[in-house]
Amino acid sequence: MANSALLVMDLQRDVVALADDGSGYLPRLRGAIDGARAAGIPVIYVVMGLRPGDPEVSPRSKVMANILRAGLFAEGAPGTEIHDEVAPRQGDVVVTKRRGSAFSGSDLDLVLRARDIDSLVLTGIATSAVVLSTLWHAVDLDFGLTVLADACLDTDPEVHRMLTEKLFPQWADVLTVEDWLKAVAQQ
Repeated sequence: MANSALLVMDLQRDVVALADDGSGYLPRLRGAIDGARAAGIPVIYVVMGLRPGDPEVSPRSKVMANILRAGLFAEGAPGTEIHDEVAPRQGDVVVTKRRGSAFSGSDLDLVLRARDIDSLVLTGIATSAVVLSTLWHAVDLDFGLTVLADACLDTDPEVHRMLTEKLFPQWADVLTVEDWLKAVAQQ
């Protein structure tokens, strides 16, 4: 865990409002964040942000077109802010990405290399979007990976289950927040 960072991805107000199922997701995620901080593990927030005029949006991208139609991720809009229940503290890094992966159009790789981080703990909304995209990108960059299954959330519970139980274990350790916190405490 010495060279790890906890990524808290797309926990923006509008996204939480769309996906939160009332299962206690935000308090569980808050526990992971607090546990990381207590163990000295950096917490890095990743948010999606689209600039005025949307210069990073291609008309060929169905995903980005749907995001624009839904009015999501406009930089400076209240719904784009990180949810208050899991908000960053002073000193936490906030990285703005322009696409699905936390690495796409962001300076995340630079931040990680500057801190000599070689292992990532992934959390966020949605499992089938930012978590999946970031996992794939991080695999190609040779990061060690852990996914906190119950600190990820998706609007489709079956897709979440399939990813966390069948696909992600091929490339990452998949743990619950509770099991991860126990492992962190033993370090």
